[in-house]
Amino acid sequence: MKIKNNVKCLSLVLFLFLGFYPNCQAQNRPFENEIKHIIEKYPENAFEKGGIVFTGSSSIRLWENLVEDIPNNKIINTGFGGSQTHELLLYIEETILRYSPSKVFIYVGENDIQEGKAVKQILQEYKELYKKIISHNPKTELFFISAKPSPSRWEKQKQFEQLNEKTLALSQQLGNMTFINVWDEMLDDNGSPKASLFVQDKLHMNEKGYAIWANKITPHL
Repeated sequence: MKIKNNVKCLSLVLFLFLGFYPNCQAQNRPFENEIKHIIEKYPENAFEKGGIVFTGSSSIRLWENLVEDIPNNKIINTGFGGSQTHELLLYIEETILRYSPSKVFIYVGENDIQEGKAVKQILQEYKELYKKIISHNPKTELFFISAKPSPSRWEKQKQFEQLNEKTLALSQQLGNMTFINVWDEMLDDNGSPKASLFVQDKLHMNEKGYAIWANKITPHL
């Protein structure tokens, strides 16, 4: 009788584990559907290795005119909305390494700050990104786009400025890494974000905002 009860308990445990494990796994891998869409968008025969990858959070994903704004380049856009640096690390194979790019332009960190992550931790994750990409191809050039001054997140101005300052310093220490400052040009004469560069949510950019980014990025191509 005791053996039967033990078997029943074991069966119940296995059922619960097998039943809930896929859900737990899904929770540990956010943005999985977006990543699958990116892979479907860029199958192996749809891109040439050695091109230029733009990746990071929604500011990259929503750059709908990226190819037109920065023409005559083999550009791959693997941005996925709402992502933080540790999530880009999680999907680094799908968003960067599989394309063997010659150059990678990265925009992450803003969501990290918004979610309360310390600048020190973000910088450590930047270093990990750098290490993994350079280990894959030592000739790859990395470009970290500075945090932008989003009006809806202006209360975290100091943290964003600190992140930009530390990222610049990191780029000066490491080879093949460049810091692109979009922050300053997106501020008005009073040092506040230019509202005219953003859409209604005061977080994402309109064409004027992306025009500034394109002007800052083009000299590095």
